[in-house]
Amino acid sequence: MNAIVSPRRIAIIGGGIAGLAAANRLRELDPSCDLTLFEASSRLGGSLWTERRDEFLIEHGADSFITNVPWGVDLCRRLGLADDLVGTSENGRQAFVVRRGRLCPIPDGFMLMAPSKFWPIVKTPILSPIGKLRLAWEYFVPRRREENGHDESLASFVCRRLGREAFDRLVQPLVAGIYTADPEKLSLAATLPRFQVMEREYGSLIRATLQQRHSKPAGTSSNGPASGARYGMFVTPRAGLSSVVNVIAARLGPGAIQTNAIVRAITRIENRWLLNNGNLAAETRPTKPKLGNTNGHDGEASPSPSAKLKPIEFDALVVATPAPVASQLLANAEPTLAADLAGIEYAGAVVVSMAFDRKQILHSLDGFGFVVPAIERRQILSASFSSVKFPGRAPADKILIRTFVGGACQRELCNLDDSELERLVTEELTDLIGLTGQPLWTTIARWSNSMPQYHVGHLDRIDRIEARVACAPGLALAGSAYRGVGIPHAIHSGEQAAEAILKSYHAVL
Repeated sequence: MNAIVSPRRIAIIGGGIAGLAAANRLRELDPSCDLTLFEASSRLGGSLWTERRDEFLIEHGADSFITNVPWGVDLCRRLGLADDLVGTSENGRQAFVVRRGRLCPIPDGFMLMAPSKFWPIVKTPILSPIGKLRLAWEYFVPRRREENGHDESLASFVCRRLGREAFDRLVQPLVAGIYTADPEKLSLAATLPRFQVMEREYGSLIRATLQQRHSKPAGTSSNGPASGARYGMFVTPRAGLSSVVNVIAARLGPGAIQTNAIVRAITRIENRWLLNNGNLAAETRPTKPKLGNTNGHDGEASPSPSAKLKPIEFDALVVATPAPVASQLLANAEPTLAADLAGIEYAGAVVVSMAFDRKQILHSLDGFGFVVPAIERRQILSASFSSVKFPGRAPADKILIRTFVGGACQRELCNLDDSELERLVTEELTDLIGLTGQPLWTTIARWSNSMPQYHVGHLDRIDRIEARVACAPGLALAGSAYRGVGIPHAIHSGEQAAEAILKSYHAVL
């Protein structure tokens, strides 16, 4: 077996978890490679951003990752963080959905689109008797006739199989909590293909669930782990997700990382890549969240002005930015690829973190949070009871709640100022969980255009993108824009990009 020969120089553009995973994997496979990671802001980690404040531990972005795919846990193991991972609290492993202003438990065993237990569906107040009968009728709904190249929206699939009420009251809010997307546009094949396979193989989601329960261990199926509210499958480092970022940064060393460094354009000269100061439209630059604090606390300082980079040549390049930014960067070097990247739309959200005395909240908080159906016409998407969900997030007599606002269907709310957002969230929590008084403090993180939207036709677009990348020696893409939005998928994307870079370079030699 021939040893891998290192490229003289490799650049990674983007210091989110995908870019960091790519850099870490390159160092693991070839410690001698000359590696430079460029991050446009002053902070590494992207949506992994932990802050300690007044004995609270706050996650301003993602707060955990799922373990039914291996890439997140595997990276933590290789970083020496495996023993630091903690799971969700044993008590209260349930969540709620809002129904006419009340928090109702999501039926036990409801796997996002398919009930694995029937008695909880019979008892739930979330659905009307007619809605329950229509959901049960799914067993008899004929499978869709196969059509070559057909992609169906998630809303179309769920309404066709489970009925409109089940979609409006259960599926839509649960999916919104994952993708912050418009389900009328969301591609089923790109987001939840397991249910498409269940219909094709069994003719019914209920029939598939029943047969898989009898043939496989709980939580698994012939098509992979079960979907839904798998509260025990989520883990996070005890000190927060920034632990992962910090360990990777320490491994790479300061010489390999440039922050406040906006790469403005990329040019290809034969098989080499030139990073330079071309014109990158301001509205498509990497958008990092702005952190605001109210109640008299000062906000975090804005990143310093970006450092203008002198043109530098690299043998290989990993672009780990949001797709619109990658499109602008590659517009001259790869115009066809750039056009497809530009077609991937994004939505944003705001995370409003608030601290309370426990006595300020009347609700029992016997769950990890709640989701809000769009049909309720409220101004929040969901709320997570962070200090209930994970240990060590707040002092014993305090509560930390993270509330999510915006998404693809309420984009205008992301533009409200901090005081309006605090007022809006306080009013919603007062109505829904019996909040009294004002928060002890509020922190607001704005994630503009941070969530890729996997619209119908997404997989065809990704196939074209990957085919074009394969024809560009020394180029790889990484991030959540392509084949998975969770932390483990972003890690996997970065590691695959690193492996592809080394493999292609070795093949050339």
